[in-house]
Amino acid sequence: MEVPVISDGVHLSDYRPRIHSSVTDRDYVSDYYHCYNDGSHVTPRGPDYATLDAPPNYEFYANTEVCGRKKRIRPSLYQLSVNLEDISRPPMYEETTSERMEGDDCQEEEQTEQLAQPIRFGWVQGVMIRCMLNIWGVILYLRLPWITAQAGIGLTWAIVLLSSCITGITGLSTSAIATNGKVKGGGTYFLISRSLGPELGGSIGLIFAFANAVAVAMHTVGFAETVADLMQENDAAMVNRTNDIRIIGIITVTCLLGISLAGMAWESKAQIVFFLVIMVSFASYVVGTIIPASPHKQAKGFFSYKSDIFAENFVPNWRGKEGSFFGMFSIFFPSATGILAGANISGDLKNPAVAIPRGTLMAIFWTTLSYLIISATIGSCVLRDASGLLNDTMSSSSTNTCVTLACQYGWDFTDCISNNTCVFGISNYYQTMSMVSAFSPLITAGIFGATLSSALACLVSAPKVFQCLCEDKLYPLIGFFGKGYGKNQEPLRGYLLTYIIAICFILIAELNTIAPIISNFFLCSYCLINFSCFHASISNSPGWRPTFRFYNKWLSLLCAVCCLVIMFLLTWWAALIAFGVVVLLLGYTLYKRPAVNWGSSVQASSYSIALNQCVGLNHVEDHVKNYRPQCLVLTGPPSSRPALVDLVSCLTKNLSLMMCGHVLTGNLPPLVQSIDSHILWLNQRKVKSFYKNVLSADLRSGVNMLLQGAGLGRIRPNVLLMGFKSDWLSDSPQAAYSYIAILQDAFDLQYGVCVLRMRERLDVSHQSHVNPGFDEGPECINTTYKPSGFHNISASTAVQARTLFRQKQGEKTIDVYWLSDDGGLTLLLPYLLTRRKCWAKCTVRVFVGGESCSKEERKEEVLTLIKKFRLGFHDVEVLPDLHQKPQLRNIHHFDNMLSSFKRDTKPQSESDSDPSREQTEPWEITEQDLERNKAKTFRQLRLNEILQDYSREAALIVITMPVRRRAVCPRVLYLAWLEVLSRDLKPPVLLVRGNQENVLTFYCQ
Repeated sequence: MEVPVISDGVHLSDYRPRIHSSVTDRDYVSDYYHCYNDGSHVTPRGPDYATLDAPPNYEFYANTEVCGRKKRIRPSLYQLSVNLEDISRPPMYEETTSERMEGDDCQEEEQTEQLAQPIRFGWVQGVMIRCMLNIWGVILYLRLPWITAQAGIGLTWAIVLLSSCITGITGLSTSAIATNGKVKGGGTYFLISRSLGPELGGSIGLIFAFANAVAVAMHTVGFAETVADLMQENDAAMVNRTNDIRIIGIITVTCLLGISLAGMAWESKAQIVFFLVIMVSFASYVVGTIIPASPHKQAKGFFSYKSDIFAENFVPNWRGKEGSFFGMFSIFFPSATGILAGANISGDLKNPAVAIPRGTLMAIFWTTLSYLIISATIGSCVLRDASGLLNDTMSSSSTNTCVTLACQYGWDFTDCISNNTCVFGISNYYQTMSMVSAFSPLITAGIFGATLSSALACLVSAPKVFQCLCEDKLYPLIGFFGKGYGKNQEPLRGYLLTYIIAICFILIAELNTIAPIISNFFLCSYCLINFSCFHASISNSPGWRPTFRFYNKWLSLLCAVCCLVIMFLLTWWAALIAFGVVVLLLGYTLYKRPAVNWGSSVQASSYSIALNQCVGLNHVEDHVKNYRPQCLVLTGPPSSRPALVDLVSCLTKNLSLMMCGHVLTGNLPPLVQSIDSHILWLNQRKVKSFYKNVLSADLRSGVNMLLQGAGLGRIRPNVLLMGFKSDWLSDSPQAAYSYIAILQDAFDLQYGVCVLRMRERLDVSHQSHVNPGFDEGPECINTTYKPSGFHNISASTAVQARTLFRQKQGEKTIDVYWLSDDGGLTLLLPYLLTRRKCWAKCTVRVFVGGESCSKEERKEEVLTLIKKFRLGFHDVEVLPDLHQKPQLRNIHHFDNMLSSFKRDTKPQSESDSDPSREQTEPWEITEQDLERNKAKTFRQLRLNEILQDYSREAALIVITMPVRRRAVCPRVLYLAWLEVLSRDLKPPVLLVRGNQENVLTFYCQ
């Protein structure tokens, strides 16, 4: 066997394709090839062959463009499969993709990386410390001892653990969402919006940003309360306690604003200082609980660790209007809501996917442990009530009357307890932790650190979240606040807005009033975060691939439900307000439908639900009661035949399937951009329809593809609707033959068929690229597809013309000529049309054939049948003169119309049934054909005369379409019947033929 010899004159490099400019640049180097500056040569590396195939590369998947270097682009299928030496440029859909990826950076999800890198934080400094500081807020120092006195140690632990369970599960859900892709700035809003979509994401983004702004006021008021108490103890009050809190609060939040405006670096350094101060205050408190109590502290109720005190304080002792479990929970819960402080500055983290889970969960653990320890220790050391008077020691006279626990330790607080005048003890004195500590100024410093750090964290979080919301442009009039300044893109305007909101709530000057307000907003945020995690998991989308695996979708759902229930148990009116705001913003977003696509879980679940429902329909047998006309409309580009689109939209809107079919004849595939423009046109016209185009060598083959391949399962077309070919006489005989062949193919595939003819042209485009075979002239027969973008221009810029089917018809008539029983489709379509507002006032008149002698009987028979169908048609007319001979002038006109299609020589008798005749010259008609179909021809001519007499002023004429009998009626003759049947009529004519199966029934089963 001879081995073929490769000629020395043939070199592989001679056959290397030229690389398109969109793929080449001087830095495009791979292990397999290297592109030089001119992009015209390829040097193989490794294997001894040249290829444009690129190895996996990060830049192929990233949206970021490195400054100073062109972004690498993956070669397209076109570039890999076509010899680029023969084609100077790729088709438009390739070029568009490259241009979109390379240019227009303002539309990318990520901005081009800058040379001056902004400051980024790790998980400890950026997330854990920030979250711990935000959690350790004013409630820890000023309200936790009081909550312990009210609820007891046992229920206080329950409150803490319930809060921690909610925040812990939310932290797990947040971690899962944060590790399912690259996280940008925007924190909670970014996570929810990219998971659930802009509708819920935008709503909760505004609420969460507002809640953080109010939280600034809450923590600032806590700080101001402490300062005001210190001033009052030293007789240094400015006005009174309430106004002092307002003055101090406004001054404080102004100072915090200055730190925030200085930048994230200064803010982060301030947070570290606050963290160290809090740690020292904790140490002072723990040491203070161990040190033996002095008489001054004993007079205030502190006796160090005592089992009797622990036992008494373990059970609840509700007091005041807030004295209930959920009352205490509503006050404590804001102190657990700082878990998102790290996520809220996700844009300033080095690696958010690692930092957010690790830092958030560690912060929840340590803060929960600290709450439990402080609650247990303060409840084991301090009584609920004490007078603070050194004279209230036990005396011999009070030995028999003293019944309180303090009596065992030599103190008698019976008088102040009975008179409710005790000013110390954990039930009365908010500064109990300061009193217990080894050095009380350290606790005061801790209160300052906790309140100021939490206020500072919220003051930073709110503008960051709001800035991301503004950049997405979901709501009007807020974009002004989204502008960033400096290398970190600081939202200075957002800081000022947060500052103003905080001042408004600082003026309330009551901590217990502000805390429940923001509890519902934070619970609403946590509810949606957990639901986002559950929804993304349950949707089974392949895109849901979080690297954090320690979460459970059912726990997330349970936590979401718990948050929802707790919202109403805490403050029902605040919960209603929160839901009202969410629903209002959700409704606005659903109405405006912002042009964003983030691949949300709602989209994934919509696909899953639709797919499952489609598959489920396979188990449901068809029933005539559930019949719906599912229409395949041969519109070409939908914008070219708006009347056809509007008619079918009236029949199928909110009822059944509508699909616009477009057959492209040529050698190139359809433009992706053009497809989108047609869908955009349908959406702008508010037509609920699919759009499907196919590439075919000729129109008939393309329509066959649509007839057999359109739809999914049982959701597939069963009615073909197309325009009448009004130019068939001037067009080529082949075009007329192909047109009727399409109708016959539809009948063969058990489709119902409708043909619309209007006095005006259906095609309003007058362009040469639309489907041939409907209204166009002979120049459209050999249409080729031109990748010039002309489709996109015509579709996207087409004027939304108001056609007859969108106009109110008033009290006109819809005349239905039910001349042959096709299963009821001829009656069903007018009924569906009258359900639309524009056609609701029209009266439907039904015309049927009959004899003069039995006219009334025939009318009653048809009326009875229509009543059983429950269509609401009451006007029936019988046409006794249907079989009369048409006028002579109409007969002559018909003969002259077909003169160009007649054969010159008369065929032999044996050729009548010869099938080869139809194959060689199918459009020709013999005299024998005309004679054999003479009666049917006269019937169509007579019908047209009747239509002229009865329906000249009708809004629409619906008439049963005749059916062509093969080998008996030539196709061109059949087209001539349709022509004479519907010609010279003012109203539109809809020729209808069902597939001879029932679409109406009068049975209930």
